Amino acid sequence: MDLQGLNNKFLDADPKEILEYFFKIYGSEIALSSSFGVEDQVLTHMLVSIDKNANIFTLDTGRLHPQTYSVMDATNLKYGIKVNVFFPNTKRVEGLYKAQGINGFYQSIENRKECCFIRKIEPLQRALSDVSVWITGLRASQSVTREELNVVEYDEVNKVIKVNPLLHWSESEVWNFIKKNKVPYNSLHDEGYPSIGCAPCTRAVEAGEDVRSGRWWWENPEHKECGLHLKTIPNYTI
Repeated sequence: MDLQGLNNKFLDADPKEILEYFFKIYGSEIALSSSFGVEDQVLTHMLVSIDKNANIFTLDTGRLHPQTYSVMDATNLKYGIKVNVFFPNTKRVEGLYKAQGINGFYQSIENRKECCFIRKIEPLQRALSDVSVWITGLRASQSVTREELNVVEYDEVNKVIKVNPLLHWSESEVWNFIKKNKVPYNSLHDEGYPSIGCAPCTRAVEAGEDVRSGRWWWENPEHKECGLHLKTIPNYTI
């Protein structure tokens, strides 16, 4: 696949145009991973309009906000779909609690990354095991760790083509789409949560703060990724 050619082709393309292009080629081998943030909700709306049976999945870490479950339910009802849900391995979560305690991720970056691996990365690997194209809601302006991304990449870890249709959209473009199309969204966004993950690792931010500053707020910005979108993934033994 000519990644550079595709990135030149899609430099100023509408996100739905990008999705339609890959659907024509890969069809049922495409999947959108959704955390029910506004970007993922925009893509869900677009995908369902292309194919009602599109594969949309989420990772239920077991520590999500109640509001996240509410928007999951609202999304299923609005679009007449059932988002596929992947859970962490029970034995590994039990081992994590035995090794770290309930909130051991606050104690070190290594502990936090191990928790993210067990609750998110390993389930993602299962979710992508029979997928050729992984659609994400990543935007370049979300954090310093995402500024160098391309619209189309190859994910060496999961061996899939990774497509970021909203990469060049601004936050205002995302919200204009949500409002215009009456797309369900997480009510925590109205309470100062621009980025929403697990409840213990997410907090509201002040006006003007970086949109990712409420995620793992006790860590430096360059560490603020759970590992889903990193180039290499450690193999934890728990």
